[in-house]
Parts: sequence; structure tokens; C-alpha cells
Amino acid sequence: MDAEGRTVDGSGRAIVVPQLTPTLKANIRAKKRETTKNQLAAERILNEESIETHFHDERITLKPAVRSKRSLRFHEPGKFQQLAERMRMKAQLEKLQNEISQIARKTGISSATKLALIAPKPDSYINEVPQMEWWDSVILTDDLNTIESNGKISIRESSITNLIEHPTQMRPPNESSRAVYLPVFLTKKERRKLRRQNRREAWKEEQEKIRLGLEPPPEPKLRISNLMRVLGTEAVQDPTKIEAHVREQMVKRQKLHEEANAARKLTDDQRREKKMRKMKEDTTLGVHVAVYRIRELQEQQSKKFKVETNAKQLFLTGACVLFRDCCVVVVEGGPKQQKKYRRLLMHRIKWEEDLVRNADGKEIPNSCVLVWEGMNQRRNFGEFKYKSFPLEKSARDFFQKHHVEHYWDLAYSGAVLEASEDVL
Repeated sequence: MDAEGRTVDGSGRAIVVPQLTPTLKANIRAKKRETTKNQLAAERILNEESIETHFHDERITLKPAVRSKRSLRFHEPGKFQQLAERMRMKAQLEKLQNEISQIARKTGISSATKLALIAPKPDSYINEVPQMEWWDSVILTDDLNTIESNGKISIRESSITNLIEHPTQMRPPNESSRAVYLPVFLTKKERRKLRRQNRREAWKEEQEKIRLGLEPPPEPKLRISNLMRVLGTEAVQDPTKIEAHVREQMVKRQKLHEEANAARKLTDDQRREKKMRKMKEDTTLGVHVAVYRIRELQEQQSKKFKVETNAKQLFLTGACVLFRDCCVVVVEGGPKQQKKYRRLLMHRIKWEEDLVRNADGKEIPNSCVLVWEGMNQRRNFGEFKYKSFPLEKSARDFFQKHHVEHYWDLAYSGAVLEASEDVL
């Protein structure tokens, strides 16, 4: 071997080593297939490399497989000293507040303060108009009596700026302070799955008690259909006796089932209380009010009965004022109660079937109109009652007595406009 790794003879000439070449056709074909395969693999690798280089984005960096070491983060000096100082100041403030409240409780100052807050304010201050509002007192030098040399009121110019003062956002009185959570409703499939799981847990617990000997094992549940399969030879020996025993067991199971249903059944008082509880609604945060105007209701006895009875059944408060050509119905309650009562007056009762006479003596169909609906802070009426008035002033005085005269003004003005349209 020379320095280049070639085979040489004694004189230093390179010797060509003959390579073995296959002579059989099978070996030639195999050699050809292997060569073709190697060429295809090399071409595929070249194509993949060219595709990768063509679609490769150098801006995208891959995260390394090795986790990078996190460096230490030191707190600023004095941070925990400041936190400790704040905690000590907070504890000292709470201690001072407790001492003040105890002293006030002993001396009776706190009870006197509560009584002063509860005590009603005199009526003399309700309608009293102040000489100067608080926002005016901010910009005045002294008061309204301070006059400058030119005869104008003295104003502090430094307090007037181009800034806008926004009022403090307050919570609405009819909005609950409790957090509102959306109810979660399960699908039919989920309810079935939950029921299966609960029943399986109860069955496992019962089997565990039987296995521990705390409860006796239940007797086999016999029916006419599984009689031979459960008892076997016993049923063949005395079939009449076994059949009687099975039927007795079936009657016993039926009786236990009926007794359990009867124990769960609500009494008449409980059913009535449950129905009333579903009808009544919480109106502490606001009362829903609806005002209806009916053209004629005095002579419609059956419809008067429906209007009054449904209002009492739905536990609505209010009143129905009977006046010629303008009967006003005011009801107060919850949203669900109002929805049921609105459907009664606007859809279920057929007002157009009855003909009534207007001021000109012409017969026109009766009608019911929803004048207004909204919310009020509290109820203004008691139990639903009928009130009949011959004069318009008497009807308005009745509403004014309950501090809702605007209900009558709105309904009666609509009735007057409707009567003028009928005349035209």
C-alpha cells in the first residue's frame, strides 16, 4: 500500500484489483434494483431538503429541549420592613377603634346616635329652600352678602377650573347586593347518568351493610314469570303453595309501594301553602305596577268577577275605579303575577263581544287598553277592591289619597282622546 492507500507492486506501479460482477440474470436484476433504490432514496432526501429550505422561516425559533436556568430575583431592601410597618399600623388602628366603640357603648353615645338616625326629621325642613347651595358656597369668598366694589358678589377665582366633577356612582335601590349566579341546567342524558350513579352508590352501601351483618339480606323478588327459574325443584314439588306464596309477596310489595306514596303525598293545607308560595313573589327591591283602562265595566258582572277574582288569586294589590266611559284598573305585584294578569285582560277576556253606548248614544265595542306599566319602590294600595265614583274629581281625589293621582290623569286623558276620535 502506498501513501495514498492504493495497492502497488514491487516496482511501485498501481495494481488494478478486478471487481466481481454478477453473471446470472437474477443477480444482475437484484443489483439493478438495489442501485435504483439507492438513487430514489438520494433523490427523495434532496427534494425534502430543498422543500424545507424553501418553506423555512428563519424568524421562527424553536424552544430548546433543555430547560433554561432561572436566575435569582432579589427583593428590594426594606420591602418586608414596610409590609410589617403597615400591618402594625393596621393592628393599632383596629385596637383604637375597638376602644372607642367600647367607650361609646358604656357612655350611651352609640345608642343615642342610632336613635337620632331613626327619629323622623321635622316637616319644616322638607320644603325649605336654602339661600345658597353647597356648590355655590365652594366658589364664593364668604357668602352672598359679600359684595365687591363694582357691586357684584365676591367670587374666589382660584377655585374655578376647567375640571369636571363627576358624581359618585351609587347602587340602584332596586338592585340586589347579592351576587347573581346563572343556574346550571342538566340535559336529559346528564340527569339519567347522575341518577344511575346515585342509585349505584346507594346499592353499594346497602350491599356493604349486608356483608357486614348489619342488615338481613332481602328475600328473592318472586314473580310468576321467574317462579321456576328462582325456586327450581321447590316449585315442582308443591306448585300451588309456591304460587300462593308468590302472589302474597306481590301484594305485599304493592301495599308497601302505595303506603310510601301516601306518606309522600301532601295534605290539602300543604298543597294550598305550596301553591300560595309559588304565586307570591319577593317585592322588597321593587314593585311592578300596571294600569289598564276599560271602556265599560259597571254592567259586565261576569267580567267584573274575573277581574277581581284573578287579582286576589294572584295575590295582587290595587283597585278598580268605576267611572262612566273610563274604568281604571291598577294592580301591583311581581313580574310573573303581572304577566298572568296581563294575559287575562288583554287576551282571555273577549271585550269586543259586548257593545256599549258612548256619549252620543251609539253602540261601539268594548275595549281594554294597557295604559302604563313600570316599577315602583313600594305598594300604594291594599287588597284589590272596586270603587265607584259619579264625578271625575272624586275619582282623582281617591288616587291622590294614595299618592298616585298621575295614574288617573294618564288614563282619563287617554279616554277623552279616544272619545273624541269616536265622534270624528
